[in-house]
Amino acid sequence: MYLFNVRVYGILVDQYDRVLISDERTQNVAFTKFPGGGLEYGEGLIDALKREFWEECKLEIDIVQHVYTTDFFEKSSFNDSQILSIYYQVKALNSFELQLKEKPFDFDLDIHTEKQEAFRLIDSNLLKQNDLTFKTDQVAWSAFQEIKNIK
Repeated sequence: MYLFNVRVYGILVDQYDRVLISDERTQNVAFTKFPGGGLEYGEGLIDALKREFWEECKLEIDIVQHVYTTDFFEKSSFNDSQILSIYYQVKALNSFELQLKEKPFDFDLDIHTEKQEAFRLIDSNLLKQNDLTFKTDQVAWSAFQEIKNIK
């Protein structure tokens, strides 16, 4: 039996050309990625991405364009499933209400939960592929930069 894990992520660049990234820690693993997460049974990709942005960031979003879909084998870092990730460029429909951090992995110390998250906005010209933990995010960021340079 093969297990597939479908994930959907948003690349959000604000009016100041800063990209939103998420630092997270779960199961004693720390990583940096784009906001988003797993598709739930019965959801479409767009609905899942909108739900994830609302749950994680309290942001309502709209889809600008498809950026990238995983085209190589990627095993999950957390279980034996194969990851299939779809990336969209998104735009915020409301203002940021979440607390943005300046430093990587700047988690609130008084919160002891299974999953910790901290969000940062980074100048898109300063975000490098290696700043992102997972290969799929790195490839998606490269694809996004190519799209951005074409326009």
